[in-house]
Amino acid sequence: MNDNQLLRYSRHILLPQIGYEGQEQLVNSHALIIGAGGLGSPVALYLAAAGVGTLTICDFDVVDLTNLQRQIIHTTAAVGSNKAHSAAQTIAAINPETQVQVIEQRVDAASLQALVADADVVIDCTDNFAIRYATNQACVSLRKPLVSGAAIGFEGQVSVFDMRHDDSPCYHCLFPNLGGDEALRCADNGVFAPLVGMIGTTQAAEAMKLLLGLGRSLEGRLLLLDVLSMEWRSLKLSKDASCPVCNHEGGAGVKA
Repeated sequence: MNDNQLLRYSRHILLPQIGYEGQEQLVNSHALIIGAGGLGSPVALYLAAAGVGTLTICDFDVVDLTNLQRQIIHTTAAVGSNKAHSAAQTIAAINPETQVQVIEQRVDAASLQALVADADVVIDCTDNFAIRYATNQACVSLRKPLVSGAAIGFEGQVSVFDMRHDDSPCYHCLFPNLGGDEALRCADNGVFAPLVGMIGTTQAAEAMKLLLGLGRSLEGRLLLLDVLSMEWRSLKLSKDASCPVCNHEGGAGVKA
């Protein structure tokens, strides 16, 4: 790292759990962010500000005025612009040290294989179930850690599926693909603005912990948030022996 980076990231370097070596590891890391909306906004902002060296941001959608209530990486001037491109512009103003790769096209199974292969961690911030399942499939086949988040109304959830570990469940173990598009979209259901920030920053924290090898991740756990009661709950997850994606052996389901 250069002198400017040492100053920029000094508050991380002061943490003994991170230090110089950990911060340098972040600088040399590559995170793939699927979606630059309500969840992707805080994820991208915090990973960039914290010094993750390369971000690939995927989003085919354009910024709409209704997005600005919660998608804090976008500005009024960005309305009508591609979300991934808008996110890259905001990040450049916050931390020009971070390199941003913009994917403005809708990702599919084939493109995700290549994108996931290049990343050290994948963060799912989309509300599209087809893309979620394709992302999970790519992470399983390439054994890459996946940080998954969702938020609707006043409730959100976060989990980590770390396919580097043979006993980790995958996203499909928790939410089997029944063949229908069951996505709950904010445009149809509404969402409390701070909720996506709380879930997105939790995703960012989990992604950084994975990159640094710090603490205990949410692998094997589903973290649930009810903002109205301001209660967090944690449920244990187990792998599904009949999962057609990861084909684990053992028990299946969710335990309180």
